[in-house]
Amino acid sequence: MSNSVEPVPALIVDALAQVPLDEGAYSLRVEEDDLKFMRAQTGITDEAELKHILQVQAEAYRVFPYPCIRRFVFVRSTLPRIPGYDRLLKLGRERQDAILLDIGCCFGNDVRHAAADGFPARQIVTSDLHAEYWELGHKLFYTTNETFPAKFIPGDVFDPTHITVVPPLYSPTTDPAPDLSTLTSLNPLHGRVSAIHASAFFHLFDETKQLHIARALAGLLSAEPESMIIGLHAIAMEKGVKVEHFGEGEAASDITVFYHCPESWVELWDGQVFEKGSVKVETSLTERDLAGRMIPFLHWCVIRL
Repeated sequence: MSNSVEPVPALIVDALAQVPLDEGAYSLRVEEDDLKFMRAQTGITDEAELKHILQVQAEAYRVFPYPCIRRFVFVRSTLPRIPGYDRLLKLGRERQDAILLDIGCCFGNDVRHAAADGFPARQIVTSDLHAEYWELGHKLFYTTNETFPAKFIPGDVFDPTHITVVPPLYSPTTDPAPDLSTLTSLNPLHGRVSAIHASAFFHLFDETKQLHIARALAGLLSAEPESMIIGLHAIAMEKGVKVEHFGEGEAASDITVFYHCPESWVELWDGQVFEKGSVKVETSLTERDLAGRMIPFLHWCVIRL
């Protein structure tokens, strides 16, 4: 991503930035399971001290006023709740030099959970447009690059110097494995990544850009069987463009949003991005409460055969 393709229109960004954050939403939106993970990772047991989350939220909102920051979604670990997570962890345990990539990682909650569950932290790569979020992740979890050594690479998913779109491989590469600690872009990972996580990401973009991202990620994925791309995002029951009421209070506005449906999402990967029959796409529906509305979300996992 870059500022020219930021997914939230500039006028709404300006309005959102002027609306004060609601600290009262902390007790309503932060779930106990996520606080339990935070306690385990930080060693904090004092509930008042744990509310340093509010300070990090305020700093993150100044970087860019994403609604997920307002609603404390950044505290939630999504990846462990997606069917297929156990198989992702198995890749980390059993595949030599397995690499996990989290695209649009924000604070890195999901990969921290994967590392806590056994995926080697030094084999984890993360990327986001806003490098400040990764630093705020360290502040949130009381870590450093040394104590949590996943490799962060800032970059624009539409910038070819960061990710060049190349066709997916259909046989494993024989090139030497790159040194993850020296990476400055994702391009050396073409055909190398065992598992890619992309949640709350695709739905930020229109249909053309979603296809571009899918092809970019497919080019990074290893050709070895069981390699996967896994995620969650908002969908509609019929593919198409909808007008959505976006924002709260003075920041409220209507924007046009493109949604895939479950069937079109499967067709995107199995036939457009990858050769038909070369992947299996598993999906399951769930719902999330967003500003009082129940919105359909899709858990999905694209698995190489």
